[in-house]
Amino acid sequence: MSLQSIDNRRSIRRFREDMVPMGQIDQVLAAGIKAPSSKNKQPWRFVVVGGKAKEEMLGLFEAGLTREQNGQALLPKNRNALPDAWNTLKVMKQAPVIILVLNEESESPFEAVSNEDRVAEIANTQSIGAAIENIILAAVELGLGTLWICNTFFAYTELCGWLQTDRQLAAAIALGYPDEAPPPRPRKKLRDVVTYRFE
Repeated sequence: MSLQSIDNRRSIRRFREDMVPMGQIDQVLAAGIKAPSSKNKQPWRFVVVGGKAKEEMLGLFEAGLTREQNGQALLPKNRNALPDAWNTLKVMKQAPVIILVLNEESESPFEAVSNEDRVAEIANTQSIGAAIENIILAAVELGLGTLWICNTFFAYTELCGWLQTDRQLAAAIALGYPDEAPPPRPRKKLRDVVTYRFE
């Protein structure tokens, strides 16, 4: 992957209907599993969803958003983010492929854990973030678009029930051929986010 891929990457929210060939899906996932991981645990597991399975999964995502909206919220303090989550659902309906990303080393983020387990969870989450970044940059090189999604946490119970897992659902990735070419988003300047200390 090149610096050009980093420059060209965009969060895509409009996708064409064309199905992504399995070979390309495998290519982006192969890039994902080459990511570095804490203690080489490789804590990721990917569930690739399309077709009728995607429709079923998104029906449960919608049920979770409705539950959040109607007062039985897992994330009551994040209620103001629900409109964005509903928009994410629309994007996921357009994308031909959704990749659900599990953290095999951790359980629900809604459960209390020891300090040691929390530190391990943070390390594994960083590892999974590296894998997702590899996936989305590989997608750029193949002419594909992606959206890295965390709004799945609003429907965490419903989605994990559908997956039949007690492992942590870390994120989702919408994957497909982009039907838009968004301009680059504003970025902070290096001087605003970097401190150099050599003495």
